[in-house]
Amino acid sequence: MRNLFFLLLFLPSLSLAQTSTLSKVWVPDLGNGTYKNPVLYADYSDPDAIRVGEDYYLVSSSFNSVPGLQILHSKDLVNWTLVSAVFGEQQPAERFQKPQHGGGVWAPAIRYHKGLYYIYYPDPDLGIFVTRAQHPAGPWEPPILVKEAKGWIDPCPLWDDNGRAYLVHAFAGSRAGFKSVLAVSEMSADGLQLLGDEVLVFDGHTKHPTLEGPKFYKRNGYYYIFAPGGGVTPGWQVVMRSKNVFGPYEDRIVLAQGNTTINGPHQGAWVDTNTGQDWFLHFQDQGAYGRVVHLQPMRWQNDWPIIGDDPDGDGTGQPVLTHKKPAIKGKAQPLATPATSDEFDAPELGLQWQWHANPQDGWAFPMPAQSQLRLYTVPVPADFKNFWQVPNLLLQKLPAETFTTTTKVTFTPRLEGEKVGLVMMGLDYAYLSLTNENGQLRVGQAVCRNADKLTPETTAAPVATLPTGQPMYLRVAVRSGAKCQFSYSTDGTTFQPVGTEFQAREGRWIGAKMGLFALRPGSTNDAGSLDVDWFRIE
Repeated sequence: MRNLFFLLLFLPSLSLAQTSTLSKVWVPDLGNGTYKNPVLYADYSDPDAIRVGEDYYLVSSSFNSVPGLQILHSKDLVNWTLVSAVFGEQQPAERFQKPQHGGGVWAPAIRYHKGLYYIYYPDPDLGIFVTRAQHPAGPWEPPILVKEAKGWIDPCPLWDDNGRAYLVHAFAGSRAGFKSVLAVSEMSADGLQLLGDEVLVFDGHTKHPTLEGPKFYKRNGYYYIFAPGGGVTPGWQVVMRSKNVFGPYEDRIVLAQGNTTINGPHQGAWVDTNTGQDWFLHFQDQGAYGRVVHLQPMRWQNDWPIIGDDPDGDGTGQPVLTHKKPAIKGKAQPLATPATSDEFDAPELGLQWQWHANPQDGWAFPMPAQSQLRLYTVPVPADFKNFWQVPNLLLQKLPAETFTTTTKVTFTPRLEGEKVGLVMMGLDYAYLSLTNENGQLRVGQAVCRNADKLTPETTAAPVATLPTGQPMYLRVAVRSGAKCQFSYSTDGTTFQPVGTEFQAREGRWIGAKMGLFALRPGSTNDAGSLDVDWFRIE
């Protein structure tokens, strides 16, 4: 019943999906037939995408966050919306009851074959999984372990013209003990099991260190493997080709930073339009903002792709910042962006929200009749050192370089020491809190550096003492460079700063995230609650 409850809570169908308003902080469609990058200014890391008819679907790494494997939809590769997530509980369930920072779902691949959508994804500690669905909105089948292996990552399937199927993947040095090489295995036609031995097809140590994230394609008799080399931040996009699926493969760098400010442009998806154009989606690592997604024009020359702008004609492109939108057949898509703000007026939580671990009964309840979300306080872990260990953090991605987040809340404590608030979470984190002390709310800020090392928080003296039961407004303003200033208000108009400016920092393989928490010391037979009226990003 618990699994069913959270599926209903977090995985609405397309027809029931929340109606999100357009972002007030980043819209990539310029409204004049052109767009600006990034097309997704949020941490949709390691993106892969496909076109089916007139529709595009994009998936990305979700790591330990749940619901996992969020799916985005677009008609034109520029305007994207969140439409579903694959699972509401990550397996094995017991393992993911605690935050597994940097674990869970690494770089996935999405494909459409014989009427079914397939998503392959790795758990670097467990192996390669696949799940299938008749529609991206789901339901998705329970994931099947295609290959039990430690350190196998970044799988991508290819169904060949002759009916045979293959899977390419990379290796994580932290688990496998080696990296920078790609291997191909033959698969069963249904894509559910591997056949025979894996074949090493490319070693990137000499020319393309940290080669990973491969994507498999076939065109004009060539097998192509698109893969990033050189590392996440400073790297480049490599393409390999061969007339034989098992190689040998020749290689070429087809996209690099060049004379632009877009560092490490790589790892993504080649897609085409129904008008015959080719495009490439890739990420750029922006530190605390995560791995944001760019869209590049792509063309073919002598059976090699050229991605982005190639001003010197050497075949290695560089990213574009603005460009004419993809040409599509069919009705033009209206402006759209993934949901961020939430008025909590739907019977399910918005798809932009994710927990830091598998959610448990009683953490959160939508109350659409009141247009509120209720969070109950949850006991901190028995060995609590800091928020790195806390599973019930309800968070979402940062949506732009500069923005202000404000949330209206009412805290009804029932136990001494209960604490709720607004958090900016990462390897370093800070939060604005309301703590119940002697029947009053103390407003304060805490900061934690190197949270992953379980260092203790530094808590400043409370800045105010307020009565319980009244609405409060909590705010964090983020300026360029992910510098954050917290403040609070009792009337929603005049805000008082709390603490000094905090420098946000990325998490483990993810960007910083912001959101809500509700905690209490120890276990009891009751809990205080935080009613959230709205969460607005402007």
